[in-house]
Amino acid sequence: MGSGNVEQIFDRVGHFGRYQMFIYLTCAFQNISCGIHYLASVFMIVLPKHACSPPGNVSRIILHNSSMWRLDDIWNQFTSYEDQIVVQLQNGEVWELKRCSRFRRDNKSSLDYNYNGHKSGFSCFDGYIYDKTKWDSTVVTQWDLVCNREWFAKLIQPVFMVGVLIGALVFGYLSDRVGRRLVLWSTSLGMYLFGIGAAFTLDYYSFMLARFLLAIVASGYLVVVFVYVTEFTGMKVRTWASIQIHSFFAIGTMVVALTGYFVRTWWIYQLILSTVTIPFVFFCWMLPETPFWLLSEGRHEEAQTVVDTMAKWNKAGTCKLSEFLSLDLCDPVKKHSQLNGQNPSALFYDWNIGTRTLIVWLIWFTGCLGFYSFSFNSVNLGGNEYLNLFLMGAVEIPAYIFVCLGMDCIGRKLVLFLSLITSAVFCGVVMVIPQNQLVWRVLATMAGKFAIGSVFGLIYLYTAELYPTVVSCLLEFCAL
Repeated sequence: MGSGNVEQIFDRVGHFGRYQMFIYLTCAFQNISCGIHYLASVFMIVLPKHACSPPGNVSRIILHNSSMWRLDDIWNQFTSYEDQIVVQLQNGEVWELKRCSRFRRDNKSSLDYNYNGHKSGFSCFDGYIYDKTKWDSTVVTQWDLVCNREWFAKLIQPVFMVGVLIGALVFGYLSDRVGRRLVLWSTSLGMYLFGIGAAFTLDYYSFMLARFLLAIVASGYLVVVFVYVTEFTGMKVRTWASIQIHSFFAIGTMVVALTGYFVRTWWIYQLILSTVTIPFVFFCWMLPETPFWLLSEGRHEEAQTVVDTMAKWNKAGTCKLSEFLSLDLCDPVKKHSQLNGQNPSALFYDWNIGTRTLIVWLIWFTGCLGFYSFSFNSVNLGGNEYLNLFLMGAVEIPAYIFVCLGMDCIGRKLVLFLSLITSAVFCGVVMVIPQNQLVWRVLATMAGKFAIGSVFGLIYLYTAELYPTVVSCLLEFCAL
C-alpha cells in the first residue's frame, strides 16, 4: 500500500474530522491512566520517619531535653539518624527506641536521655512506629519495609519498569499480529483490573505481582495507542496529533500529584487513581480496527466499512479503496505486511544502518533515564513535593507544543539535538545549586524536564517514522 495512496484516502474523507477526533480523544483520555500508573508509586513508597515500637504501654516519653506524653508528638524533633526516643513503660521499664533497634536499660530509675549504664539490645520484632504527619499509611508502613527490609521498597519501581519493557515488546508484536483494537481493549481492561487489585492486596508479594502485571498492560497500551492514532490521522495533522497524545500522559502526572495531596492512605489513593480507566472501558468497544492494518491482513471489505463510517461521520464523500489500491495480494499490501514482520536483525544489516540504530537506541535510553529521573526526583527537591510533581507534569505540555512548532521550523534532527544538549546542561545545573536555594532548584529541574520531555515526545515519532512497529518497540525495550 503506497503512502501516496493512503494520503489520497484522507484527502477524500478528511484528515482530522469528527470521527478521528472522537477516536483520538477517547484514546488520549486513557493515556492519562498510563501517566498515573507510571508515577503512582512516587507517593506510595514514601519512607517516613520511624522508630522501633515499644514492647508495652508507654507512660512517659523523653526526646533530647523534652518530655512528652504521646508518641505522635515526637516527630518534629526526631531529625537525625542517631536520634533515640527514651520511653518509660507502665511496668516501670525504661527503653531506648532507635530507628532499627531498641535497648532496655537495666537501671529502671534512670530517665536521662544519655545513659552510659548497662543495657540489653533487642530487635524490632514488635514492629515500628511511624510519623503520620504527611501520610496516614504507605506501602512502606503497611508491610514495615524499613531497616533490613528497606530494599523491598526500593524494588517496587524497578520491578514495575521491568514490566514496562516486557509490555512494550510483547504488545508491540501482538498489535501487528492480532490488531491494534484488540490490544487496546485488553490492555485497558487489564489496567483497570490490576490497578484495583493492587489496592486490595493483602501482602507485599501480591502487591508486587499486581503492579508488575499493571506495568505490562500500561506499557502495551502506551506503545500501541501511538501507532493507532497515527494510522487514523492524515498527514496534515499527524505530527501534531502523535506528539500531543503525550500531553495526556503529563496530565496523568498532575492527577497523581493532586490525588496524593488530598488522599493520604495508600490503598484509597491507588483505588481512586485506578478509576480513571472506567470511562474508557465503557467506550472502547466503539473503537474500530485501523483500515491499514485490515488491508495488510487482506481484510478489504472490513477496511472499506471503516472508511465508509469515517466518511459518514465527517460528512464527506466516501471513496472506494479499489480506486486507490491494487487488491492483488501480491502487490504493495503484502509488502507492507512483510515489512511489519521484518526480522529485527535487519537493524544491523550494514555499518550505516547499524550505527543509526545504535544512535536511536542511545537517544531512547537517555530520554527514558532523564524523563523518569526528573519526575521521581522532584519529590526530593524540598518544599512541597506535591507541587513539585505537579509542575513536572505541567511543564511537559508546552514542551510538546515546542516540539511541534520546532519541527516545522528547523526540522526533527535539530530539535532533538538542542533538546538533548539543554537537558544535559540543566542536569548539571541542578547538581551545583545549593540545597537551600529551593526556587532555583525547582526552576532548573523544570527546565531540564521541559528539554527531556521534548526528547521523549519526539523520539516516539522519530522511531515510528524510521522503523516498523515491532522493531520500534524492540528499541524501546532495550532502552528501558
